[in-house]
Amino acid sequence: MANYAENDTEGRHSYTPVESSFREGVHSEFNVHIASLAEKRRIWWRTAIINGCFIASWYIFATALSLYNKWMFSPDLFGFPYPLFVTTLHMLVQFVLATALRVCFPHHFRPERSPSVKDYGKKVVPTAVSTGLDIGLSNLSLKTITLSFYTMCKSSSLIFVLSFAFFFRLEVFSLRLVAVILLIFGGVILMVASETAFVLPGFLLVMTASACGGLRWSLTQLLMKNKNIGLDNPAATMFWLTPAIGATTAFLSIIWEGWFTIYASPFFQDTASTLRSGLFLVAPGILAFCMVMSEYYIIQRAGVLPMSIAGIAKEVSTITVAAWFYGDELTPLNIVGVGITICGPFRV
Repeated sequence: MANYAENDTEGRHSYTPVESSFREGVHSEFNVHIASLAEKRRIWWRTAIINGCFIASWYIFATALSLYNKWMFSPDLFGFPYPLFVTTLHMLVQFVLATALRVCFPHHFRPERSPSVKDYGKKVVPTAVSTGLDIGLSNLSLKTITLSFYTMCKSSSLIFVLSFAFFFRLEVFSLRLVAVILLIFGGVILMVASETAFVLPGFLLVMTASACGGLRWSLTQLLMKNKNIGLDNPAATMFWLTPAIGATTAFLSIIWEGWFTIYASPFFQDTASTLRSGLFLVAPGILAFCMVMSEYYIIQRAGVLPMSIAGIAKEVSTITVAAWFYGDELTPLNIVGVGITICGPFRV
């Protein structure tokens, strides 16, 4: 049975597993404390409560941001038709906030190490590009499909999360996990087949975003596990990732949307409309920052697979809120498909 050692690294009090040989007098040399059963329970409950708080904050910020983005991009609502441009602005906001944390609280948010140019190009940039495609294509799809259908399709991201986790050896391959993937895939098929407002381009965009999301989270976990490049802290991860993510979405926005077209639109025709549009475009960046910080803390503490499983419950709440808030229609087969997709992760 594993024992636990008490340590104090950089002011953070924690317990780590140690070999049983420490009982035989070796622990006195290393100043090791063997945790009692009561201490182990206290550690477990403390970890569970902290993780639960991060998951709850993730739910709140993600649901609020989804509702806001749907309102912003829908032609019959605010109708801002340039989601990639908005994503680029959000990356700028997140970079500024992450920089502020590093400057104001360097002990907590500024690791001693920084990625080398080689590590940045080989490890950080691929993660940033996959993240930019995930966020950008997700927002782009909201122009053409309902928020409920978008959320149902995004719930399939666990398929890609598991697949990439197998590929990068973050999870051990097993037939049970393959069965989970097939079960979720079947649920997605039912959701799509019965969608009353099916739009093929929107569906392809959101599924591509889901695939990029699976790659994104696996690469992010690999980055945060590697303490040698200085991205083992959520604020540091955001600080180094957001410039490359913003460059990716800016490049796509310039090609796909055209910045001259954006600045010539009615949203920026005079000072008043520019200030109004700027407020509506930039303010959600703060929500996005809080959401991503919560996501990174969950990955750091629990891993990408538990986060994805917890995300299924978030998708259900988003579908429910969207049906109530925007009047999205759900067919009986939609509901069955959602139920199957939800049940899949609990077989892990």
